[in-house]
Amino acid sequence: MPGESRHAQDAPGVDGAPDGVPAQAPPSFLSAHSAGSNAYDLLRFGLDRAMAVVQALGGMVHLGAPGSSSLYLAVEGGLEGATARHWEEVDRGSPEAPAYAVRTNVPAWTATTSPGLAASSSGLPAGAGLLSVPIPAPDEPLGALSVFTRIPEEPALHQQLRAVAGWIPDCLRGSPGHPELEDAGRPDVCAGPDSSLGFWGWDFRTGTVIWDGAALDILGIDAKGFDGQIRTWRRLVHPQDLPQVLVRADEAIRARTPYQMEFRVRQPDGTLRRVEVRGQASSLDDGSGPRLTGIVRGPTTGHLAEGSAEQALRRMRDGFLAVDHTWRITFANPEAERLLTPSRQLLGHELWEAVPALRTLGVQEAGRQAAAEDRPTELDIRSDTGRWLHVRLVPLPDGLALCITDISSTRRQEAKEAAAEGAAVERTTRIAKLTQALAAAVTGHDVADVLGTHMLPLFGAKGVGVWVHENGQAFLVGSVGYSQESLRRFEGARIADLPTSAQAFIEGTPNFISSAEEFITHYPGIADLPAESGVQAWAILPLIASGRTVGAACVVYDRPHTFSSEERTLLTALSGMVAQAMERARLYDAEHRRAQELQRGLLPRTLPALPAVTTAARYQPTGDGMDVGGDWYDVIPLSAEQVALVIGDVMGHGLSEAVTMGRLRTAVRTLADLEQPLDEMFFHLNEVVSGLGDDFYATCLCIVYDPASRLCRGITAGHPPPVVLRPDGTAYFPDLPVNSPLGVAEPPFDTAEFSLPDGTLLALYTDGLVESGGWDIDEGMGRLARHLHPDHPGSAHPPAPEALDDLCDRLINTLLPDRRSIRDDSALLVARTHALAPEDISCRQLQDDPTAAGQARAHVRDQLTTWSLDELIMTTELVVSELVGNVVRHARGPITLRLLRGRTLVCEVTDGSPTMPRIRRAADTDESGRGLQLIAALTSRWGARYTASGKCIWTEQHLPTDPPW
Repeated sequence: MPGESRHAQDAPGVDGAPDGVPAQAPPSFLSAHSAGSNAYDLLRFGLDRAMAVVQALGGMVHLGAPGSSSLYLAVEGGLEGATARHWEEVDRGSPEAPAYAVRTNVPAWTATTSPGLAASSSGLPAGAGLLSVPIPAPDEPLGALSVFTRIPEEPALHQQLRAVAGWIPDCLRGSPGHPELEDAGRPDVCAGPDSSLGFWGWDFRTGTVIWDGAALDILGIDAKGFDGQIRTWRRLVHPQDLPQVLVRADEAIRARTPYQMEFRVRQPDGTLRRVEVRGQASSLDDGSGPRLTGIVRGPTTGHLAEGSAEQALRRMRDGFLAVDHTWRITFANPEAERLLTPSRQLLGHELWEAVPALRTLGVQEAGRQAAAEDRPTELDIRSDTGRWLHVRLVPLPDGLALCITDISSTRRQEAKEAAAEGAAVERTTRIAKLTQALAAAVTGHDVADVLGTHMLPLFGAKGVGVWVHENGQAFLVGSVGYSQESLRRFEGARIADLPTSAQAFIEGTPNFISSAEEFITHYPGIADLPAESGVQAWAILPLIASGRTVGAACVVYDRPHTFSSEERTLLTALSGMVAQAMERARLYDAEHRRAQELQRGLLPRTLPALPAVTTAARYQPTGDGMDVGGDWYDVIPLSAEQVALVIGDVMGHGLSEAVTMGRLRTAVRTLADLEQPLDEMFFHLNEVVSGLGDDFYATCLCIVYDPASRLCRGITAGHPPPVVLRPDGTAYFPDLPVNSPLGVAEPPFDTAEFSLPDGTLLALYTDGLVESGGWDIDEGMGRLARHLHPDHPGSAHPPAPEALDDLCDRLINTLLPDRRSIRDDSALLVARTHALAPEDISCRQLQDDPTAAGQARAHVRDQLTTWSLDELIMTTELVVSELVGNVVRHARGPITLRLLRGRTLVCEVTDGSPTMPRIRRAADTDESGRGLQLIAALTSRWGARYTASGKCIWTEQHLPTDPPW
C-alpha cells in the first residue's frame, strides 16, 4: 500500500525456501523447547530467539478469531510501554502491516514514515519499519508475527519468520494450559471468593464483550468503570494465559465446537484469581460475524506444582530470579547463582543482602521504573567478577522477574571492535592531518617538520629524517629524533657509502628492518650504529616523484618493531606523498635561492668605509621569503669626502620590481658620480621610472652629507623623512619638502638643507619597517625614533655608544618581532656622521691674474709641510698650477683653492664660470689640450661639479701611508 504497507512477496526468497528446506518447518531452537511448555512460554521463547536471529529491534504476535474486527497483542518483546499499548489491538481493516498481512495472507511492510507506525515507533532509526508475516490457518490466518527491522528485503529474514509463523498454530493447539492451573497437590496461590456463575458474550465483529453483574463480580470489575471493550478485558488476563485464551477461542469459532478455558485475571487489589469460562460459538442473525457466549465460573480451589514451566526455568541457559515486593528472592535457577556468585544462598534472602553490588549497579532503580511503568526494563551491568550481564526486569503482580544473560563475550567483541574502529578513525584523522600539512609545506625543512609532527605519532616512531641526493651525494634536508653524532656521520656522504639508504636511493625500493640484529646482518660494516644511535628498527622509504627517485626518508624506532603488512602498505603510500611534497619544496628552495641571489646581487654586498660616516644596513624580506622586493639602499662616496645616503622602494614584489630597483640604483650611482645637483638627479630618475610604464612608481630619499661644512642637502620623492638622533639623545624628523613619488611626479623637485652636529645618527628606512606591526606610518615612525636611543626610549640623557650593527639588529627585532607574518619587505640604513677637523681643512683665496698659480704653489708647499706630506708637494704643485692656469686662461674669478686631508688629499679649485672642462686627445702639433691628461696621470681621481656661483674642479691623491684604493 503506497506510503503505508506493501507486499513483500516480490522480494527474493519471500514465498520460497532453499531446496530441501520446507518453508513451514519449525526452527530447531523452538522444537527443542515445545514439549511440556505452555503457550505463552513457547511464544515468548520463539519470539525472543527469532528476534535475536534476525537482529530485530522488537517483535510481537497478534491473534484474532476469524471474522473479528480486531487483532489482539498476545506476546511482545523489546517494546516500550507506550509502543506496546499502541499495538494492543489492531483494526483488521487498517493499513498497518499486521492487519494487512492477515487480510492478504502475504507478508507486509510498514515504513517509519507511515503515520500509524511513526506515532508508535519513537526511537526507531531512520529506514526501519515493521515487517509482518501471516500465521497460517485453514480458512484465514490465525494472526500475524511482526518484527521491527532495518532489512525488510532480506531473504533469510523472511524464511526465518515464515518458519516461526508456521510453527505457531501447532505449538498453541498442542500446548497444555498454564502449569500453575494444573493439579499437583499444592495450595492455590490465587485469592478469590467462593465459586459462582455469571453470563458473558464476546462479539468479535464489533470488538465488544457483554457481562452480567455476577460475571463482573467474579472478574472483580467495577460495572461503572467498564467500557465493554475487549481491549479492556484483555488487560485483565494474565499475559502468560492470553495466547491460549485467544487460540482456544479461534478453535471454537472455526470448528463450531464448545469453548472451555481456565485462566488467571488480575483483581483490583493486584492479586490474581483463576476463572473458568465455557461457551459456544455462534453467529448473528444476518451472518455478518462470529461471537462466543457462555458462562464464567470462579473455582474455589486449585493447585500449584513445579510443572514443566518451572522445570524449563531451572534448565534455562540464562539466569532467572523472582523477587517479591520487598525484593526477597522467591525463585532462582542455578544459572542465576552461577552468574551472580552470591555471598549467601539466594532463595529466601533479600536480593541486596545476597548480592550487594546489584544495588549500586542501578538494578534497584530499574526495578522501580519497571514497576511504576508496568513494563519491562533492561540494563547492562558489570559484576564484581568482571562479567558483563544483561538484566531484563519484568513486572509481576506480586513482584519482579529478573532474566540475566551473560554477554561478556559479546561485550569483549564489541569493545575490541570499538577499539579497532576508534584506532582506525584516529589513524584516518592523523593521515588526513598529515596530508593537509604536507600540502601546505613550502620548504624542505617544512616537510621534515611535518613528518616529525604528524608521522611519528601515527606510527609510534622515535624519529624521522629526510635526505635528497644530488650528483651522487646525499644531503640531509631535516630530521627529528636523530642524534647529532649519527647525522654528522653521514652528512654529505656519497650514496654508495650509505648502506642504510643506498637501496632506497638507487633501487627505489623500501627496506624494513625490525631489529638491531637484522640490521647488523644486513650491514656489518656499520654494526656499531644501533648501539651508537639507540635505534632498534628502521623503515627506509624511497621518495619517488615523477618516476624518479629524489631522496629517501628513514623512520626509526627506539625498540624492535615488527612491521605489519598494513603498516608497510601505509608507509609506502605515504612516502609517495612525501616525495611529491619534497619535489615541490625542492623547486621552491631552488627558486628561493635564485631570488636570494638576485636580491643580494641588487643590493650592496658591503658598505664602503668612509671618513665622513660610519654605516650599517639591513634588508628584511617578506614573511614567505619567496618574492624579491623593491626596497634598496646605497652609500655613495662623492668628491671632497662628501657622501650620499640613498634609500628607495619600488612598489610591489617580484622580478620586474626587483629589476626596476636595480635600474634605479644604477641610475642613482651614475648620476651621483656625475655630481649633478639633487633636483636635477631626481628629474632624470623620474624620467627613468616614467619610461617603464604607468604601473611602475617608486619612492626615494637622498641625503648628501658634507663633513667639511657639516651640512646636509636632502630630497625626497614620496618617501618618509629620515630620523635624526642628535648626540644629546633628542630625535627629530627634518622638515623636507614633499615631492610626489618617482614615475608620477611633475618636476621641479624641491630640496632642503640642514646642519648636523658631529656624531649625529641618521636612520633611513622604508615603509615596511614602520608599518608591518599593524601601526599606521606616523605611529611606526614614532616607535622608530624612540628606539633609536639605546638606553631607554624617551630618555633625555645622551645615549651610550652602540655599534651600528647591534643597533640595526635591535631595531629589526623590536619593530619586526614576528618575521613570518611580514607582508612587505623593509630596508634600514643607519649612519653616524664624522665631521672633518678644522686642522684638516685649508682654504686660500687667489688673485684673478697670472700670479695666481704661484700663490697656489706656495700655499701647497706650506700646508703640505704642515701636514707632513712632503712626498706629495711636487705632484700637488703641478696639479694646482695646471688647474689654476686653466682658470686664468679659460674662466673667470674669483678663484679659490681648498685642500682637504681625509682618506685622500683633495685639491679643489673653484671659479665663477659654469663651463665644465673636458678631456680630449691632443694632436702632436697642438700647443694645448694636454692639461687634463696630465692631471689624470698625476692623481688617482679627478672631476668637476657645479657650485652655486660656478664650478669646482677637484682631484684626489693617495696619502703616503695608505695603499691605493
